[in-house]
Amino acid sequence: MVNKVPDAAATVALVDEIRSLARERRAVILAHNYQRPEIQDLADYVGDSLGLSREAARTDAEVIVFCGVHFMAETAAILSPSKTVLLPDLAAGCSLAATINAEQLRAWKAEHPGAIVVSYVNTTAEVKAETDYCCTSGNAIEVVNAIPADREVLFLPDMFLGAHVRRVTGRTNIHVWMGECHVHAGIDPENIRLQRALHPEAEFLIHPECGCATSVVEAVSAGDVDPRGVHIVSTEGMMKRPGESAAPSFIVATEVGILHRLRRAYPGKQFFAANERASCAYMKVTTLPKVRDALRHLQHHITVSAAIADRARLAIERMVAIGAGAPHPAAEGVDPGE
Repeated sequence: MVNKVPDAAATVALVDEIRSLARERRAVILAHNYQRPEIQDLADYVGDSLGLSREAARTDAEVIVFCGVHFMAETAAILSPSKTVLLPDLAAGCSLAATINAEQLRAWKAEHPGAIVVSYVNTTAEVKAETDYCCTSGNAIEVVNAIPADREVLFLPDMFLGAHVRRVTGRTNIHVWMGECHVHAGIDPENIRLQRALHPEAEFLIHPECGCATSVVEAVSAGDVDPRGVHIVSTEGMMKRPGESAAPSFIVATEVGILHRLRRAYPGKQFFAANERASCAYMKVTTLPKVRDALRHLQHHITVSAAIADRARLAIERMVAIGAGAPHPAAEGVDPGE
């Protein structure tokens, strides 16, 4: 059976129904930057995984509809255990998070007793429970630098981000898990050089806090990408940069979903994807009818057991605190190995 594309009137009616249900349920709709344009337009808040985690932690809504992927909804459930967290489609997974599970991590830790575990946020709750620190691409170097130099570090699961952190920190005692995001393949140095040749007037923006762009961050630090005109910025930095720059156009190295937000904010400027194929299939499974059904039936309730949540929460809270510019836990006398 072929799914029909709803006409404009039907879409407006559907959006109105979703907003009515959200008011009735006292719900907030959170959407990741890589969601479909219509999901971003509907959402109460659009951002990256770190921003969504913060919003989930501070919202006073009773229900959180998380238009993202499974590990993000788990994080929201851990940070807001008294709230109902809904994922519109259980198929919204993450290829990077799937590269390591808790059993594999425990075995790796056994091979390196006493090592500090630093997990990229793109991991399951069970993996976070085995972790000392969570991190984003934006604060990974800061987190690793806070760990005593003589302590081994197990960095997972992103091999590109791990290689970048090892190169920048100069530490030789960082062991890196060989995992990657399926979108990585769409953003490589050769393709970037082509786009920059086609658009020589364009600035090159890299959003580091996502799995799909960590290969580009690593390529810059390795010297495989010319650093001139490169800006490695957070989501909000990426959203502000076109307003601060005289450049007429920008090449964007991240999942293509963020182009919708940029083009809407700056209609007078041009934005080009580093590669149009850099699209996350998991992010795109969420649709307006699935959001409606989640609210209508309160379905796909994401929960994390208290035992797992209690162990994962400290690592997540450290990540959120560091990302927010709060004092680093190590500066307050907290041993990173605790």
